Amino acid sequence: MTKRTRRLWLVLGGLASLGVASALVLNAFQSNLVFFFTPTQVSNNEVPAGRTFRVGGMVEAGSVQRTPGALTVRFVVTDTAHTVPVVYDGILPDLFSEGKGVVAQGRLDGNGRFQAEEVLAKHDENYMPPEAQHAIDQAAPKSPPQEGRPQ
Repeated sequence: MTKRTRRLWLVLGGLASLGVASALVLNAFQSNLVFFFTPTQVSNNEVPAGRTFRVGGMVEAGSVQRTPGALTVRFVVTDTAHTVPVVYDGILPDLFSEGKGVVAQGRLDGNGRFQAEEVLAKHDENYMPPEAQHAIDQAAPKSPPQEGRPQ
């Protein structure tokens, strides 16, 4: 084998290795990609079927139900236009409460309930996840301008 042929095989082997490594990295990235959806988008079936995603909004007042003797909690997430029932089996964050912002990660089951694997709550009274705030702003009905009030 000549020097030139050996160098050609070395370059081709390096390019093939780079291609395989790139494919593995992109596959791992795609598998771990989690998108955010609002309750309105969930009710419009805009969510990926069988994939993990996040849903966020406000915990609807009066919707939290705890199962006695278990860690299962049921609550409703709303963006003021639509709601999504959520079931979570685990310990909720200390700041989780009704009327506060929340983001839950999980999947929809066959009954239209969101089976959460993780629940994130806001960390102080001034913070809301940007996705949840945007969802609430988009879903809130626009009030007509009133006379004498600046817009």
